[in-house]
Amino acid sequence: MCRMIPAATSTAGPLATFGDVLGTIWTNAVTPVEPPSNLTVLAMCAIALVVVLFRPLWHVTRHVITIAHEASHGLGALLTGRKLEGIRLHSDTSGLTVSRGKARGPGMVITAFAGYVGPGIIGLGAAWLLRQGYAVGLLWLLVVLLALLLLQIRNWFGLWSILVSGTALVVVTWFLTPPVQSAVAYAVTWFLLLGAVRPVIELQVQRSRGHARTSDADMLARLTGVPGLFWVAMFLLVTLGALVLGGSWTLGVAL
Repeated sequence: MCRMIPAATSTAGPLATFGDVLGTIWTNAVTPVEPPSNLTVLAMCAIALVVVLFRPLWHVTRHVITIAHEASHGLGALLTGRKLEGIRLHSDTSGLTVSRGKARGPGMVITAFAGYVGPGIIGLGAAWLLRQGYAVGLLWLLVVLLALLLLQIRNWFGLWSILVSGTALVVVTWFLTPPVQSAVAYAVTWFLLLGAVRPVIELQVQRSRGHARTSDADMLARLTGVPGLFWVAMFLLVTLGALVLGGSWTLGVAL
């Protein structure tokens, strides 16, 4: 005996499949995993350090730091009640975040300050998640954050940068094995912690040569009356502090 299945139930398959995918992602994200060996952690640190110090590699990967930098500006604007108008990422690794609100005051100061310290603070948060065993969860969280950031991108290169970064993370989290995922999570964390410091040094080098007069440090100097060199020092203090603390968490060393 044959029986006709109502057409309305034919969508249950795709819906169930989509639900299964979300369920798998959630389960993987909230399930702690065993940390990699100390040798692997140190190897990921070494790889990240080479990428940051070797100029040709840094010129390409610095776009990731720019994404974190501009996203931090945007978050600072939102947290202080400013209206975020959009974010642009440029091929020369520069970026621009536009927000609307008072031209002066604490909100503008926090927004301007957040950029250079943002990658280090994000790296510190990533190190904390790794310390709790959520390496895969960290990668999926980064995918979600990039998806949210995509809504604020206002130029084609920025769109391409976010899509490439997000796609790479999805490939890692969906297709690769847990040990490889964990290693990548550690590499990304080390890169954020180490990569946050170099732009601050580059900023001061440019300022010492009479360039970068519209930098975040110089903007903060105009907003507060405190010299730009002080703000560069604060950027360096925060990023180095994040590197030391986050690095100790990643290595399992108690401070």
